[in-house]
Amino acid sequence: MLEDRKAAILSAVVEEYIHTAQPVGSERVAASHAVEVSSATIRSELANLEDQGYLVQPHTSAGRVPTEKAYRFFVDHLDTPGTLDVADREQVQAFFSRSHSEMEQMLADTSSLLANLTGSAAVVLAPDRDQLEVRSVQVVGLTSDLALLVLVMANGTVEKHTLELVGDAAEPSEATLAVAAAYLSGALIGRRLSAVLPVPATGEPSVDAVLRTAEVILAERSDRADKAWVGGTAQVAGAFDEIERVRRVLDVLERQFVVVTLVKDVIDRGLSVAIGAETGLETLAGCSLVVAPYEIEGQPAGSIGVLGPTRMDYSQAMATVAVVGRRLGERLTEG
Repeated sequence: MLEDRKAAILSAVVEEYIHTAQPVGSERVAASHAVEVSSATIRSELANLEDQGYLVQPHTSAGRVPTEKAYRFFVDHLDTPGTLDVADREQVQAFFSRSHSEMEQMLADTSSLLANLTGSAAVVLAPDRDQLEVRSVQVVGLTSDLALLVLVMANGTVEKHTLELVGDAAEPSEATLAVAAAYLSGALIGRRLSAVLPVPATGEPSVDAVLRTAEVILAERSDRADKAWVGGTAQVAGAFDEIERVRRVLDVLERQFVVVTLVKDVIDRGLSVAIGAETGLETLAGCSLVVAPYEIEGQPAGSIGVLGPTRMDYSQAMATVAVVGRRLGERLTEG
């Protein structure tokens, strides 16, 4: 913990550096309304903060630059996550009011909205589908060897899976598909796909063959990696000064599994902001990730976040992620 005077000076340095990206000298700190002490006292405290690892001085005659430790102190002592300005609130409201796309398109569009609002790369993780209850099940014949398994989830989203029908399942009658759908409904409806019981055999070879095919497809579905939508990659170049850092950040964002794991790990550790080394990835040195979960029908579903430089406007980023996450959850709950 820092005493009040040191804390006020450190916060003034962080805020100034966030806005200017230039090393901060004692004169700039003295100009802050939050710090009312002499320049000599400020210089002494800046030196103390440097000794404690909160600041670094690029050159002897230069001002100070915040370290990751300073940003962590700053974020932990924000009174509130901030609020969106009127124009941004109206943009969010208008976006979700007119959005009637399929879920995947909505998530992709939300990542672009979040990137535009923050000027940073944005990530939206799909809802954990295994945590949604199944509302209805249909099996529809397409050809003599293909059928379509249609699942309607609790939030109104629709999943479609193609069933390849071979052996005893080949050339099923409408009655066979209807019986298979009835058995699947009994096993799935009202349950989350993570807690589905084995579908009991009927004793009818053609029906049981369709059921086994459906079970294989659902098992493969659960094994597939979660999906993430990334928006604002074009803005990464403008957010970072170093070309090599831009390249490293883009490399991370292009790898689906890494993005999903990164966001989930930060959420699982109970963090809303991961700064530099806290992300767990060396390639994200100099970067911060601001995340928030969103809910569907009051239950945790997915996550959203923004990835930018450590000198990002944390208050604004946290407010934006919170508001967009809440509105996304409400929209998906409405179906």
